Amino acid sequence: METTTLRVPGLVLVEREFRVPLDHQRPDGDQITVFAREVAAPDGLDRPYLVFLNGGPGQEAPRPTSAPSSPAWLRRALEDYRVLLLDQRGTGRSTPVGTLDGWEPAQQAAYLRHFRADSIVADAEWIRTALGVERWSVLGQSFGGFCVLRYLSAAPEGLREAFVTGGVPPVGRHPDEVYQRTWRIIEERNERYYRRYPRDRDRVRALVERLEAGRVRLPNGEAVTARRFRQIGNALGASDGAEHLHYLLERDPDSPAFAHDLAGMLPFSSRNPLFVLVHEAGYADGHATRWSAHRTRPRSFEEDPTLLTGEHLFPWMLTDYPELAPLAEAAELLAEHPWPRLYDERALRGCEVPCAAAIYAEDPYVERGFSEETAAMIPTMRTWLTNEYEHNGLRADGGVILDRLVQLARGAR
Repeated sequence: METTTLRVPGLVLVEREFRVPLDHQRPDGDQITVFAREVAAPDGLDRPYLVFLNGGPGQEAPRPTSAPSSPAWLRRALEDYRVLLLDQRGTGRSTPVGTLDGWEPAQQAAYLRHFRADSIVADAEWIRTALGVERWSVLGQSFGGFCVLRYLSAAPEGLREAFVTGGVPPVGRHPDEVYQRTWRIIEERNERYYRRYPRDRDRVRALVERLEAGRVRLPNGEAVTARRFRQIGNALGASDGAEHLHYLLERDPDSPAFAHDLAGMLPFSSRNPLFVLVHEAGYADGHATRWSAHRTRPRSFEEDPTLLTGEHLFPWMLTDYPELAPLAEAAELLAEHPWPRLYDERALRGCEVPCAAAIYAEDPYVERGFSEETAAMIPTMRTWLTNEYEHNGLRADGGVILDRLVQLARGAR
């Protein structure tokens, strides 16, 4: 374990790199690095730990600042805790995934099967043991909430408290059930968007024609397909997403500014391929996914080119995103893989860890009904169902949301 301590205005940062097994079932096998950054107030170096499990998969932990406090929930967290920001395996300063050049597709797929929530939680337990911590608290946002439920299923003895925002996953459900519901939600979000900005429907229709003719390119010269462009609908799940989308569409599509802003809004960039490769596996609680979102897409999205897609993945992305092409065959193998169970319903029903979750009533990414169903399994889980926030609530108003969850878990009404 390598350690570096830094002091910046208002914060003490302790940076650590841990060597952990790639496969925790084979602790003497290949190892990778997992990076964690401890963040504390100068007078809070002995406070209990709160481990932040980020959304994703494939996204690194936020990089902290003190003025203004970033992430938005950090100031509130440091009142009670020192925070451990975990760069989940394959992200940030942890061992990167890349395109696994020179590997056979079967080797790539075998490697990538170790980047789900089960492996991330095993890393967290490895780190907890290495630090000599008896128990700690966890905060999971979106996919990080899936990791929290895995933690409650597999290693609840390591937890003092568990908080979830926009990420209580379905348990035992088939991925097809999940995507059938999220398709309905994102279709409604499209109609809501076009009611707010009615002229944008014609703008999207005209843009799709230009895209199909190969007339829209990113600043790097890469042509954008119409189906890839339609993925900007992923923004409609955030509190400010509709406005960002509208401000993109009001630009002249021939302008450099449009190309620049479009590149920034395309949701599944090459920064890390893990989201495309193992996102659906996060819903595979004992199933193969077989490109579930693609198979369950409603006919309306085929017939109406102005309907924008959400957090839905498709096999054609492995060609439309040139940087993903080296992993195309591995992605097909992962889609056919019969994933083991992530969650233990018996353990959840017997949970003794104080838990609290913010469930966003209109969340297009993590469907409310299944979240409520799962929360009802956990006797210690207290939920806050709200339409005050979208999926990005923790980023938008993190101090308020975290404070509410802490109070709920500790018995406040």
